[in-house]
Amino acid sequence: MKFEEISRDMMQFIEKSPSCYHVIENLRALFREAGYQELLEHERWRLEPGGRYVTTRNGSSLIAFSVPQGCYRGYMIAAAHSDSPTFKLKETHEMEVKGKYVSLNVEKYGGMILSPWLDRPLSVAGRVTVEREGRLESRLVDIGRDLALIPNLAIHMNRSVNDGAALNPQKDMLPLLRMAGGEHTMMGLAAEAAGVEEADILSSDLFLYNRMPGTVWGADREFISSPRLDDLQCVYAAAKGLLEAENETHIAMCAVFDNEEVGSGTKQGAGSTFLEDVMKRINGAFGRDLEDYLIDVANSFMASADNGHALHPNYPEKADEGNRPFLNGGVVIKYSANQKYTTDSVSSAIFKAVCKKAGVPFQVFANRSDILGGSTLGNISNAHVSLNTVDIGLAQLAMHSPYETGGVQDTAWLLKALRVFFSSGIFCGENAAYRLSGGEIHVHETEEKE
Repeated sequence: MKFEEISRDMMQFIEKSPSCYHVIENLRALFREAGYQELLEHERWRLEPGGRYVTTRNGSSLIAFSVPQGCYRGYMIAAAHSDSPTFKLKETHEMEVKGKYVSLNVEKYGGMILSPWLDRPLSVAGRVTVEREGRLESRLVDIGRDLALIPNLAIHMNRSVNDGAALNPQKDMLPLLRMAGGEHTMMGLAAEAAGVEEADILSSDLFLYNRMPGTVWGADREFISSPRLDDLQCVYAAAKGLLEAENETHIAMCAVFDNEEVGSGTKQGAGSTFLEDVMKRINGAFGRDLEDYLIDVANSFMASADNGHALHPNYPEKADEGNRPFLNGGVVIKYSANQKYTTDSVSSAIFKAVCKKAGVPFQVFANRSDILGGSTLGNISNAHVSLNTVDIGLAQLAMHSPYETGGVQDTAWLLKALRVFFSSGIFCGENAAYRLSGGEIHVHETEEKE
């Protein structure tokens, strides 16, 4: 496998996707170029066997799916998220300091490591809403150059800086934009990037992003580092896996949701009805009733794809002794007794069978019992569409830093696993037995009586 080539292609996708809106626009273009027909939520859907379709919500979430030529029997869904922890510009976002400087007034988006944002070139991307000829339109914005920087306080003025000093996001994390009285305003730059007049802009969703590009590094070129590796590494693998798959029995579906980093409770998040709405519209477009829909859901499976924590070389004691993945170790299957992750023995066995069928290595993750871990979108999505779900991802270091690290091989491993996943089908039988198309697996909730 061309591990480095695939990882470099993935990092180019990330570089072209500085905000969640750019992620979705780039995915939309990718699917459209591959022949996927775009569906709009405010129009009626007319679907055909063998059709391939893509739809978006809010410009920050997307669902793409391919329909088999014959009668479909369920759904094979891989879900990931388009957002990453960052800083969002407040609506009134310029602040003058002592009549000399102008800083940006920002707030945290998601749980983030603050210190790596200091002393590095930053830019701004997102969207603006404009009024043009009586219509309200959204326009993408990417300033695309070194624009701002959050300067550290010199050690001479903060002698305890290396003792773990706390950072206050309202005081310590404000980016310097320009000198007071300068020519360019932030909104003027946004308008120029969007191709509109500043006076046309009514509101904005603008975010900071790290300008440092992704890189392959290490003595044997075995590591990668990039902004937004969590979760665009999984987004990339899911999209490419769907484009390379063929399924004769199930609808293969890639779902990319926004706002996972802040709880998913939005109209475009995993906690919304987006996935359920799309599945029900598919069901109705093919003349199926509610009973058909519920049968299809029972024969469906979701892989909730979001990166996990690799063993840290400087902090091995932070990892569970027996359930700790490594970089370049393959797909990570994530477990949590309190169901922060959806994985159980059934869904784990099914996805292990997929990995074995694909020839892809897999490893397992669980938090130390005395360390509270994060959660992801699988169990939130299941509140609307309840189906067998496994939480997976790839091992990485420095999660929620603006520059994260992974293994150069792992992107290719996940892509290959999801390609086989999208080409497979799950069939539910008696006694909690499940069949994976192309090979049988049996999972029993209780031992059969003799």
